[in-house]
Amino acid sequence: MHPKTDDFLPLAIKTNVGSNLTYTPLDSDNDWLFAKMMFNSNDFLHSQIFHLANSHAVAEIVYLAALRTLGARHPVRAFLDRMGNKTLFNPGGFFDQTAAVDQTAVLDFVDQFYPTVAGQFRGNYFVESLVSRGLLKCEYGPNLKHFPFAEDASLIINSLRRFVATFVNTYYSNPSFLKDDTEIQNWVSEANTEAKVIDFPPAPLANTRTLIDILTQMAYLTGVNHHLLNSNAPSYITGLLPFHPSAFFKPLPTSKGVEDITPWLADLEHAMYQVTLQLRFQRPQLPAEHGELVDMFSEGAFNNGTYLPSSVKTAARRFNQDMQEIGKRMDAKGFDENGLSQGMPYVWRVLDPRKIPYFLSV
Repeated sequence: MHPKTDDFLPLAIKTNVGSNLTYTPLDSDNDWLFAKMMFNSNDFLHSQIFHLANSHAVAEIVYLAALRTLGARHPVRAFLDRMGNKTLFNPGGFFDQTAAVDQTAVLDFVDQFYPTVAGQFRGNYFVESLVSRGLLKCEYGPNLKHFPFAEDASLIINSLRRFVATFVNTYYSNPSFLKDDTEIQNWVSEANTEAKVIDFPPAPLANTRTLIDILTQMAYLTGVNHHLLNSNAPSYITGLLPFHPSAFFKPLPTSKGVEDITPWLADLEHAMYQVTLQLRFQRPQLPAEHGELVDMFSEGAFNNGTYLPSSVKTAARRFNQDMQEIGKRMDAKGFDENGLSQGMPYVWRVLDPRKIPYFLSV
């Protein structure tokens, strides 16, 4: 910690592979830059694989349980249908061509992290997850002064929850309606049994607040969390070349004193593999198809052709307006007199609701 400002300062970067060198800011400029690039590469790889276990694996099995239990015109089925609209991990595919590990290591990673960390349903609720990792309300150290993700995502989460609360309370205005909805009860039971969703709310579903929690989390996983880790972030920040390579192309140094980093970097062909893979996640067709988060609950596309109550229509318009306002806040971001934006030396616009999808796809 900085003795005067209490800012977090970089102490060291340990490679944990090869000669297991430890780099510090006191090393040469090239060595310290190389260490930060190694850190970026590891972070990039981790986030891309983690998102599979944390977003896809969780949201998709909850959705599959719904497909097996909810009728096609059930309002909750319509809600979930909106969220879930093998060329990536095939042998020799894009991942094998660009990443530091091959596609078999990806599957091993998911197998390890899904049951222990990534697959927790309630444990990965927005606030609960940040608190458990000491990123909010930390009891054993100072709180983060700035946290662009939490600052921006909280605005979206609040709006999502407001819409979901109106949606649920409209269809289940009497607690007995929820209790007597056998399809919903079967869905929750299926999620806890055959689907084996980890840490899912137990059956029977007794109150609307729990259903609001479930549907808000599903919308968060598909419309926010996924695109934080995968769609937009790599192209905006976490995968930018040359400082965020997906792999290095010769063994890491066995000693310090590197004068030229370029021999470790991708050649043009492999750099294009990384860029092409990221472009596949950008989905440039979204604006024409109204596939962005801002249109998550657009009337007509959202309700599967079933009757949509006026209260839900009003809530959907409010959600759209909220997302437009958040988008304008993103546009207005810039650097202050200290050259910082939200306390960071870069402008963070990853979660612009007008530029991220509201759904998952593989």
